[in-house]
Amino acid sequence: MYIIDRRLNPGGKSLVNRQRFLRRAKAAVQQAVRDSLKDRSIKDLDKEGQISIPRGGIGEPTLHRAAQGGDRERVFPGNKDYLEGDRIPRPEGGTGGGSQAGTGDSEDDFRFVLSREEFLELFLDDLELPDLAKRKLTGEESVALRRAGYTTVGSPSNLSVPRTMQKAMSRRLALRRPSRGELEGIEEEIARLGNGNSERVEELKRERERLLRRRALISYIDPVDLRYRRFETVPRPIAQAVMFCLMDVSGSMTEHMKDLAKRFFALLHLFLTRCYQHVEVVFIHHTDRAAEVDEETFFYSTVSGGTLVSSALEELLKVVAARYRPDDWNIYVAQASDGDNMSRDNLKTIALLKEAILPMCQYYAYIEVGPEEPPMAGLSGSAESDLWTSYGELTSSYRHFAMRKVHHRREIYPVLRELFRKRGALEPADS
Repeated sequence: MYIIDRRLNPGGKSLVNRQRFLRRAKAAVQQAVRDSLKDRSIKDLDKEGQISIPRGGIGEPTLHRAAQGGDRERVFPGNKDYLEGDRIPRPEGGTGGGSQAGTGDSEDDFRFVLSREEFLELFLDDLELPDLAKRKLTGEESVALRRAGYTTVGSPSNLSVPRTMQKAMSRRLALRRPSRGELEGIEEEIARLGNGNSERVEELKRERERLLRRRALISYIDPVDLRYRRFETVPRPIAQAVMFCLMDVSGSMTEHMKDLAKRFFALLHLFLTRCYQHVEVVFIHHTDRAAEVDEETFFYSTVSGGTLVSSALEELLKVVAARYRPDDWNIYVAQASDGDNMSRDNLKTIALLKEAILPMCQYYAYIEVGPEEPPMAGLSGSAESDLWTSYGELTSSYRHFAMRKVHHRREIYPVLRELFRKRGALEPADS
């Protein structure tokens, strides 16, 4: 049996070798993909790009001659300096590869370009929404194919060669089709007898003709032997989910803080749209007033003003009442803010969360963005924000409420992985 890979290779690349390399160096490549986050803009997060990994991460085990000991006999044609039997002195010192100062070339990182699909697969392979199908399933159904045995008719591409050959062999054995070995045995006996026993030779020749006719009548493979793999469609119910993205765009949010919040939501949006086919995303930004906006406005608009977090929660409740009935939808909420909020609004915000939002949603994640260099403990400005303190009271009462702080770009992806990693998955040490 021959297996032919007819997938088209990318331009100038060998697809099979490329996939084999990515599987072998997956750990190093995946770490390089995650590290590349700090160098990519929001618009380029899901585009193909060049990454580099240390050359030590792509080594393969090889068999080679040891530098010391052992017997060697090597003759190179056309050599002008040595003849067979000459002893060749070993080079003195050093192992090559630029490992000694001042000698050889240095070893640079290995650089290559990942496609968009490869980048996203490595970037998002261990994330998931928690308890996606907890709520009621909808009446809608998606259709999937599953194996359903074999059939005697079908497309040539679905032909099962092993099952067909099995049926053909069973038929030949049942009908006692003469084998090649039987014919060869008769031929050998005819050749051995020659003209010494003409009656026996004639009998053998008649038997040979009979076997040949029977062999011709009973074919090696008959149309009744053909077996095709059969597939049937299976309905799969759909669990509906919606993710609300709330972002503070007030005047207290510096450009650095807005960049952190946008990067978090850009990664979250990329993760949701990449990994889930039936998840809707609702974008709400707010100052002292909130509004539902489209993706482009959410990530790239410039707005300023005061801060009322409760306005975003009230807008969320309006959208839920209008389009997302909690009994039919899995509701998730992610919020990003610098923690600044009018003092009189904190009690209202907590009341909205306790009484309306947390009871109906399955997961609520709060990200508090701060300056790139957070103040040291004990210094002025190091106190936690009122919103962070108020939200801290919810963590002990609601297991599906989580909150984290982010001060630098490099912290965004580890926080996202911590919030949305697959339940039961172990976190790598470098996270």
